[in-house]
Amino acid sequence: MSKPLEAKPARIRTLEEYHAAYRQATEDPDAYWGAAAEAFTWRKKWDTVRGGEFSPAGTSTWYAGGLLNITENCLDRHLAQRGNKLALIYEPNDPHTRHLRLTYRELYQQVCQFANVLKNNGVQKGDRVLLYLPMMPQLAVAMLACARIGAIHSVVFAGFSATAIADRVQDAGATVVITADGLNRGPKQIPVKSVVDEALLSCPDVRRVIVLNHLDWPTHMREGRDVWYHEEVEGVEKTCPAEALAAEDPLFILYTSGSTGKPKGVVHTQAGYMVWADYTFRNVFQIEENDVHWCTADLGWVTGHTYCLYGPLLAGATSLLFEGVPTYPDAGRFWEVIDKHQVTTFYTAPTAIRSLMAAPLDHVLSYSLSSLRVLGSVGEPINEEAWHWYDLHIGKGRCPIVDTWWQTETGGIMISALADVTPSVPARAGLPLPGVLPVLLAQDGTEIEGNDQEGYLAIKASWPGVIRTTWGDHERARQTYFAPYPGYYFTGDGARRDENGLFRIIGRVDDVINVSGHRFGTAEIENALNQNEHVVESAVVGYPHDVKGQGIYAYIICQHGVPATEAERKMFEASIIETVVAEIGKIAKPDKIQLVSGLPKTRSGKIMRRILRKVAEGETTNLGDVTTLLDPAVVDEILAGKK
Repeated sequence: MSKPLEAKPARIRTLEEYHAAYRQATEDPDAYWGAAAEAFTWRKKWDTVRGGEFSPAGTSTWYAGGLLNITENCLDRHLAQRGNKLALIYEPNDPHTRHLRLTYRELYQQVCQFANVLKNNGVQKGDRVLLYLPMMPQLAVAMLACARIGAIHSVVFAGFSATAIADRVQDAGATVVITADGLNRGPKQIPVKSVVDEALLSCPDVRRVIVLNHLDWPTHMREGRDVWYHEEVEGVEKTCPAEALAAEDPLFILYTSGSTGKPKGVVHTQAGYMVWADYTFRNVFQIEENDVHWCTADLGWVTGHTYCLYGPLLAGATSLLFEGVPTYPDAGRFWEVIDKHQVTTFYTAPTAIRSLMAAPLDHVLSYSLSSLRVLGSVGEPINEEAWHWYDLHIGKGRCPIVDTWWQTETGGIMISALADVTPSVPARAGLPLPGVLPVLLAQDGTEIEGNDQEGYLAIKASWPGVIRTTWGDHERARQTYFAPYPGYYFTGDGARRDENGLFRIIGRVDDVINVSGHRFGTAEIENALNQNEHVVESAVVGYPHDVKGQGIYAYIICQHGVPATEAERKMFEASIIETVVAEIGKIAKPDKIQLVSGLPKTRSGKIMRRILRKVAEGETTNLGDVTTLLDPAVVDEILAGKK
């Protein structure tokens, strides 16, 4: 049997220990989270464990007064005992290309070396560095190198458009961008550097672009601004002292969609995020010393930040980074990688599971999967059919499934089963982790007591990983998360607490669509649609999608009326999709487009999205009261033309 990682305060191994930990974290959070932080390396211990507690200003602090560097805890402190242990395994897009393995010592050296490169290029503590890279070890190295010197990294998923990159560069005030010549994602080739070049036409403050030669493609390099990664690291020293940072200094900015058009720059800080990432990773997955952990998320998303990189490295575990997609070169790729690297804990999205369910079962049966010990699900609630398929065919009925609920803003998992410790029930996220105090609220803000109840999900006490602010606009963070229900963090999700006290997440209660686990504000997509010269107005809603969880349904009013012929309609729809891809990226393109002459509006001009949502979901009769609409006949037209 694998030797457990060294015991830490508050490590949970039984249901009884869970209940005891939950009580202590609720009754004496300072003692509980102080003990959890003791095992880390600190330059100076904290003065207070926590402060703020969702004050009217929407602020809280953790470990204030403490000084540390997260990379010393991810790397340096492991070198004596785990220097030769694998830290990262890189599995490339092409299965015939050789994979790469980095030990903790090798990763430490590469991080120090690139940290020196950043310093040589003028990057200082507090500077923002935007990363737009393939899912490769160099992306992990760059993130850690930024953290090493106190620079703030902002990773953008290498699938977003030039416009989306420019928006994020400008909002963060980034002056350095790290990218690559190109990337392969499945059979697709993406010219990453040219996308960055287009974005930076409107970003004159970017003074340096460091380019990774990944595919050896011909690449335009702008003189005086662009430099090659491999040339910059050549001969550079492989040791770099870690900057001592305050516990509340920003660690990273990660942009997430909201109900308004402009993405929010979620800020996480050094110490609280570190403790939460480590604690949740160890306890939810019940990590042991010899585990090989594979979180399939890209490092461009918060799941990748916390459970591909920071959580595993803080715990001294081995993490697998995967560049490809689950269906390339065939639908057996995930299972082939699991057998190849003897993966023990596997964390993926319901979207991926549902897409693989549709493939012939031979793609699964060709592989043993005997190394698997724990299965995880993330990004959206997993439906029961997918849960049972995952359990039977991947876990072989012997692996606990942790169906995790959390958000970019929470830093790490909030509600989930702990593997083989707390109940794992299909379609239930489960019980809250210690330190997480979820409540159900009625619309007026009163708490709904008892089990078998439904309401708005909120959290009524701070936890170490909570969002600190939105970059450059704290009022937006306050208004979004703390002002709707004073004294609570408002999640924006609806939930049900079942008869046993287990939580089931129902979905968003605001204008946010969850597509394959990625959130997009309806206003953000509508803003993109309205950039098309032929669009007068648009309205976007989500609808149930068999693979993605939610699909994007767009209702569009055309400049010159609804096109008369099918060929004209198809040409127009192609133009619409092209606009969204250019403004946001392919992941936000509408699944269904309905061209309409008008939208259901109240006399005050408000679009009745409730009606549009019901139509998109297939409802034809129970649309509610339409008599208050400015033009009720519009609803009949929309019903007649439904996709």
